[in-house]
Amino acid sequence: MSKPVIGLEIHIQLITRTKMFCSCSSNFGDLPNTNICPICLGYPGTLPVLNQSVVDMGIKLGLALHCKINTISDFSRKNYFYPDLPKGYQITQYNVPLAEKGFIETNEKKIRISRIHLEEDSAKMFHGEGMSETGIDFNRAGIPLLEVVTEPDIDNEVEAGEFLNKLLAIIEYLSISTGKMEEGALRCDVNVSMTKVNGKLGTRVEIKNLNSFRSVTKSIQYEIKRQTEILFLQKEIETETRSFDEKNDCTVSMRKKSGINDYRYFSDPDLGSLKIDPETIDSIKNNMPELPDEALKRLTTKQDLSFEDSRIIVSSLDLLHFFDSCYALYPNSKTLFNWIASTILKYGNQNNVSIAEMSLIPKFFIEILTLLDKEIISVKIGKTIMEEMIRSGKSPNQILAEEGLSQLSNEEYLLVLIHKLFDTYPKEVLQYKAGKTNLIDMFMGEIMTTTNGKANPGLLKELLLKNLSCLN
Repeated sequence: MSKPVIGLEIHIQLITRTKMFCSCSSNFGDLPNTNICPICLGYPGTLPVLNQSVVDMGIKLGLALHCKINTISDFSRKNYFYPDLPKGYQITQYNVPLAEKGFIETNEKKIRISRIHLEEDSAKMFHGEGMSETGIDFNRAGIPLLEVVTEPDIDNEVEAGEFLNKLLAIIEYLSISTGKMEEGALRCDVNVSMTKVNGKLGTRVEIKNLNSFRSVTKSIQYEIKRQTEILFLQKEIETETRSFDEKNDCTVSMRKKSGINDYRYFSDPDLGSLKIDPETIDSIKNNMPELPDEALKRLTTKQDLSFEDSRIIVSSLDLLHFFDSCYALYPNSKTLFNWIASTILKYGNQNNVSIAEMSLIPKFFIEILTLLDKEIISVKIGKTIMEEMIRSGKSPNQILAEEGLSQLSNEEYLLVLIHKLFDTYPKEVLQYKAGKTNLIDMFMGEIMTTTNGKANPGLLKELLLKNLSCLN
């Protein structure tokens, strides 16, 4: 029986002020063809100058992925003619990459990294509906990229998704890329083949330029199904490049796959070998930020969070920073997590906003927990204040004063409500007295509903138990 064999090639657009080989701005979203110059447009006689920050970011990622950093690497020209490639070639690393032989550990396995190399991006082509001509924006030409190439260690779309999620988190923690697939900051090519009965690898098919996690997983699912059906009919799978049709969730043929010889790689005569001092590597290694796995270990061992809760916190750098800031003010990790999960994360999912977009202030978040501890507000009111705080940016105490949400602790008023409750539910009172003590929750719920959640739950329960015990 044949088995899928999958490898990924991930292109990561780096956060740099300028492009890879010239001083043009690399800012995303500027008007088309405004960040261009003779170098990134490939004018004859121009010479590239390497951006040092690109190299430093590449070393950072290599170290984070447990790679060997090559102290000497080189640049090559990858030749092909396409309208979005103004020079007629792309500057990349072919013979010796910046980094190689690393890995990422996912939930299930260790997926090997074959290489990480530097290269420049092409321009962007537009084929809009109703357009009689193709538009080209050369702002993207020359933007620096890191390409991460895995070994064919991935078995299915789930493992591919886990790998990409882990890689994206590492990129975020290193602050080298936005990772926003919708902006083209992270693009993925997928290579899928099926092992033959004799165990040898089958024909490899490449799916190009996938720009969402959904496209990656759906394209793998479809391609495995397509190739399996071809092999079942005892036909040959063709070597080709395919694209993903998002409307129909299928891959479609783009062109027959080019071989390496078709690109006519040769060393770039305008760029010498890239030489990196071991001291530079050591300096970057000694100044690496905390990475997701390290943060996970810290939360589980030093801050007493469960592994699953910690995984949720470290899934976003903004969320981790918020949690750490709150923990410094209120060192109760379990309470913090429960409230973050039940309010902030829930609000974000329902309204499709990120932690960064909520503009949360840790001091205000802790004010709510302090009000709860002092029994000034109930849990229900706390959640109401939390949502209003996220929406308006007001402090909890300001919301409390404006909305009159303080917890009700007037014993005389609560006793009136309790006796009214007993008159309304005489049957349930008798059942409670007969031993059905779980009815206390029903009594509590009724009064909390009557007071719109304002009744002090501790005081209310105490009064209920006392008055129920006095009844004959």
